[in-house]
Amino acid sequence: MIVIVDYKMGNLDSVVRALTRVGAPVCVSADPAVVGAASGLVLPGVGAFAQAMRNLADDGLLPVLHRKVLEEKTPVLGICLGFQLMSDHGEEGDADGLGWIGGVTRRFRFPEGAAPKIPHMGWNDLTPRQADNPLLDGLDPAACFYFAHSYHVTDPRPECVATVTEYGETFVSSARLGNIFGTQFHPEKSYLNGLRLLRNFAGLAAHA
Repeated sequence: MIVIVDYKMGNLDSVVRALTRVGAPVCVSADPAVVGAASGLVLPGVGAFAQAMRNLADDGLLPVLHRKVLEEKTPVLGICLGFQLMSDHGEEGDADGLGWIGGVTRRFRFPEGAAPKIPHMGWNDLTPRQADNPLLDGLDPAACFYFAHSYHVTDPRPECVATVTEYGETFVSSARLGNIFGTQFHPEKSYLNGLRLLRNFAGLAAHA
């Protein structure tokens, strides 16, 4: 069972629908016992970094998440804010993150009058930085995905950078470190490409 961790950030329904569409067994829960029994975990979310970390702590989810991901090596997918929470620190609210991939989550900073707008919203492509990433199996190298964000992970551990994307600067658009996966884009809003990515993740969870 893939458990979508409910830490009270954003609308989870679209993630549930997308995973259900690819045939994955899925539920939404904030119960540490349910999270602890998962074969795969998804950290979704749209919202504030510091509040998200407080919600995870208040619900008693931090110890079970660390155990599942770091000790049991359960596949985990962080989406947008969920990906950012995997970093060491977030400047929004000056809060520590989960610390799984290193780096700091910062807001885009562009010169006044520059063409890029904040937030970065819309379709963009990915430039691979890893030779082997099972999350992207079967996807066209020119595949585009939907982004909606003002913050991004900077300077994570170099070996975890899976893809980068250009938007006023080069930023990390997805990461992979063993069983840990993160996407700055929203696969659940990226139609066929996003569904293929989620199907790939569901396959990893099924064989974990």
